[in-house]
Amino acid sequence: MKRARSPRALIAVFCGAEAVSMAGFALVPSLLPRLSQQWSLSATEGGWLGGVFFFGYIVAVPILVSLTDRVDARRIHLACATLSGLAMAGFAGFADGLPAALAWWWLAGLGLAGTYMPGLKALTDRLPAAAQSRGTAFYTATFGIGAGLSYLWIELAQTILPWPCVFALGAAGAALSVLLVWQGVCPIEPPRRTASRDGHWPIVLRDRRILAYCGGYFGHNWELFGFRAWLVAYLTWAHADMPHAWTGRPGLIAALATFLAVPASFLGNEGAHRWGRLRWLRGVMPLSCVLALAVGLSGDLSRHLLIPLILLYAASMNLDSAALTAGVLTETPSEIRGTALALYSTIGFAGGFVGPVAFGVALDTFGRGAHAGWLAAFVTLAAGVGFGRWAIGRTKTAPAG
Repeated sequence: MKRARSPRALIAVFCGAEAVSMAGFALVPSLLPRLSQQWSLSATEGGWLGGVFFFGYIVAVPILVSLTDRVDARRIHLACATLSGLAMAGFAGFADGLPAALAWWWLAGLGLAGTYMPGLKALTDRLPAAAQSRGTAFYTATFGIGAGLSYLWIELAQTILPWPCVFALGAAGAALSVLLVWQGVCPIEPPRRTASRDGHWPIVLRDRRILAYCGGYFGHNWELFGFRAWLVAYLTWAHADMPHAWTGRPGLIAALATFLAVPASFLGNEGAHRWGRLRWLRGVMPLSCVLALAVGLSGDLSRHLLIPLILLYAASMNLDSAALTAGVLTETPSEIRGTALALYSTIGFAGGFVGPVAFGVALDTFGRGAHAGWLAAFVTLAAGVGFGRWAIGRTKTAPAG
């Protein structure tokens, strides 16, 4: 493979690598009904299994992403994509109950910590300044493409393969990601070390604008990953409660809902450019909050109305994604960008851990088989994005789009 040098080729390689590395992203959310039945899991235990992936992420990301200020992020990406593949293979071969599943899925989340944001850092380090904002939009939108494809192929594969084989196929996707970056991206010289190794952290922690974006990302991920972790299970319950052709294929609906992240993310970035980043975020996050409550209240709706409402909600929760991430990148000097992304990812994906667990706790508290339980669970998603809107409102400086 010829190594990419032009901005377009670099973006294509990194987006392709991100998409295939995420082949296993939806393994636990898609297979949660089957695993819950096989291992007799409560909703809270299912929430922990969905959330532990992001716990692994937040444990590793402060170290791995801040390290990209001192070493080429390509090296970190390659090592952690390999780790992610090994973790999914380990799940396939050795997970025989909740404890083992938690350990292997935690390790897969650690692998994501070294591929997602370090991949973005490796990309932006190689792009000219004029291409960085839209390169970021393409890359963050590809997260949605990869996640959607993950739901889609798993929905098809699980009907003909046992679940360990499905996990093994996810591991193969991670291996392909390693090959793409290894062959398609040239190494670069690491950035010059500053006099103080930890001097970046005090600067980042004192920047109220960075902290506001971090809080907004926490709320965004709380909502987004709580929704994605439980969407297949919710649609499975909805189908049992009121059978419908669409709810009978929950993985297909989950894939479509996830694919909507792509145009929504692009729209969000362009809206932020046109109307100002903070003004845009302060408008779209309350919209997502309202739609979360609407979905929770819609349990008795005809499935003809429920599915479009879910898809509208899925799109709305991604209108802030690229705007948040591009805001951190464009507002942070390049020499401390890795540390800023480390803080941003740590706080943000802590929300990805909290969201699925809070959703499961609400279900167990108010009844997994009752409309009240699912309503309470969707209220937790509204609470998450509501917190993100509050955090964004804490900064008064409106950065340029």
